[in-house]
Amino acid sequence: MLQLPPLSLYIHIPWCVQKCPYCDFNSHAVKQGIPEAEYIAHLLADLDQDLTLVPNRALHSIFIGGGTPSTFSAEGIAAILSGVRARMACEPNLEVTMEANPGTVEASRFAGYVAAGLTRFSIGVQSFQAAQLQALGRIHNPAQARRAAELATQLRQQGLNSFNLDLMHGLPGQAVSDALADLQQAIDLNPPHLSWYQLTIEPNTAFASRPPVLPEDEALWDIQEQGHALLAAAGYQQYETSAYSKTGYQCAHNLNYWRFGDYLGIGCGAHGKITRPASGVDETATIVRTVKIKHPKGYMDLSRGYLDSSTPVEPDELPFEFFMNRFRLLEPCPKADFTAYTGLSVETVAPALARAVQLGLVSDTPLHWQITPHGVRFLNELLQLFL
Repeated sequence: MLQLPPLSLYIHIPWCVQKCPYCDFNSHAVKQGIPEAEYIAHLLADLDQDLTLVPNRALHSIFIGGGTPSTFSAEGIAAILSGVRARMACEPNLEVTMEANPGTVEASRFAGYVAAGLTRFSIGVQSFQAAQLQALGRIHNPAQARRAAELATQLRQQGLNSFNLDLMHGLPGQAVSDALADLQQAIDLNPPHLSWYQLTIEPNTAFASRPPVLPEDEALWDIQEQGHALLAAAGYQQYETSAYSKTGYQCAHNLNYWRFGDYLGIGCGAHGKITRPASGVDETATIVRTVKIKHPKGYMDLSRGYLDSSTPVEPDELPFEFFMNRFRLLEPCPKADFTAYTGLSVETVAPALARAVQLGLVSDTPLHWQITPHGVRFLNELLQLFL
């Protein structure tokens, strides 16, 4: 019998000042201004339609992503959050995160976001090197990146609980020493949370059509190994493949994703995952994936609904779906969670997990599975066992 996991809310704001060449997210460069008030009205109408999927369920976390949500005014963000709170109950100490670009950050605007109800910022620094920022198509410079982190630190005295710095490595032409210098600058700013991940070339991006020269695999491994040591020495604990935090500052929203929690997704192209309990004698419980209309113009077309697709996850797909998320986390995975959140018996995945243990990718105890360091390095190979 399926149990209801915690419920989060993802809110997508699709506009950016300009599209970065590596970005494959649903983002659109601002051309003729942002229809902020109109879009907010559509977001809340979208949420109204989704409420039937999650009756009487309280929110565990909220994440406002993009695009660049910090292109919206503080008043706009306040209107979104007050609209959400008017429609849904929220758990105590609700985490509310918003992504911010250092090039769109001003002190007064940052303070306004905190007053609006944000408890956490995720700041897209990516690099502290001017040449790399230019190559990545970022609109900020190194000084603005540092200033954004300093502002976030100051706002922790005014209600902000935490902030994250997003940093990339394996950048075009990047030497090991340059990558480690970038990481050290981020550490020196003392963020409670760091997301440190390797640049990958995604389809349908500018980099895919004109691929830059990236570091060799040996250099990438040196960056990761030495960078991990730097982070550990500075008191950061790795809890996910690319996420590090000081004690007590893990991202609650992303943890819910990776623990196979539920989430509503509102806004252009937003994805959701919802557990639907059986509501009648002849009905069976299901897990449903939802996707909203991708382009802003289509999304705000009143002649259409907001939903682009709603697809049940088939039982034979659930093991891969579960472990694709769960094995991003380094913590032990309770075996009881697999049955509770998929409705499947542990025996259905016993052969795949036995093979994973044999290959040294996973450790197995009576109550838990846990990915090993070898499994972290070969995560794709591990997940293929569940296909």
